Amino acid sequence: MNLFSRLIPALLLTGAAVGACAADSAAAPAPACPAVTLANTQLRSLPRAANGRDYQLYVSLPAAYGKQPEKRYPVLYLTDGYWDFPLLCAIAGNLYYDQVLPEVIIVGIGYAGENPDFDVLRSYDLTPVADAGKNKNRTMAGHAAEFLGVIEKEIIPFVEREYRVAPSYRALAGHSQGGLFALYAMFTKPELFQAYVALSPGVDWGNEWIFRCEEQFAKSGRPLHARLFLTGAADEWPFLISSILRFNTQIRARAYPGLTYEWRLLEGERHSGGKAEGHNRGFRFAFAPLAPK
Repeated sequence: MNLFSRLIPALLLTGAAVGACAADSAAAPAPACPAVTLANTQLRSLPRAANGRDYQLYVSLPAAYGKQPEKRYPVLYLTDGYWDFPLLCAIAGNLYYDQVLPEVIIVGIGYAGENPDFDVLRSYDLTPVADAGKNKNRTMAGHAAEFLGVIEKEIIPFVEREYRVAPSYRALAGHSQGGLFALYAMFTKPELFQAYVALSPGVDWGNEWIFRCEEQFAKSGRPLHARLFLTGAADEWPFLISSILRFNTQIRARAYPGLTYEWRLLEGERHSGGKAEGHNRGFRFAFAPLAPK
């Protein structure tokens, strides 16, 4: 019996099971179909934060976490956990299998409550300034400083208190406005994380505010000992990829002595489609110093 013939009964059985479940659901007393869950994950709700917002964390623990009680793990903090946490979990498993990534705790940051409006909530937290051209209500954007304070003083301490974390190595990853926030964090509090992954970052936000932030940081003479992985999607909005390409040029020209920098243009991808390749390569780059030998 070849591989294809062995797969057919399994597929048929799966289809039958789904059909039976759907049929049963029509009867009132029948139990609901079980939900698909991610192994070794937890959802943690936090007390109301200092900025008045309600956050929850999507936490993924290494498979051997419960079997090695003395071991501590580096952490990847991820913005937009409600969207990208499952993708990062899958990528981590693949890269660990290939022995190019250490065992890592993943912490996706999200929002608690019934039917949260992620677009509004994330713009409030992830952007450093208001942008009248994109957000008419100035109070609904420009609070990255407060959000970074919550991460530093509330979220990170919670994670390091509740889990066996190696506090010497943290990475921060984000896409779009999340990528903008990662850059903001690097230039305002560079010592908080050891690596930053900024995928298709919204560097056009606020009349390219982050360009001026980077310039001020460079003039300050502050050290920048970090790893930065930056991407742009070749087929995304022309105004955005144009800004990202110029930001890459500005960073390269700066040549910060302590910065390990990698840039990648994702060919054939638009804005969100680049997440899979970007997070895969960014994850590996961020934790390369800790990868198995």
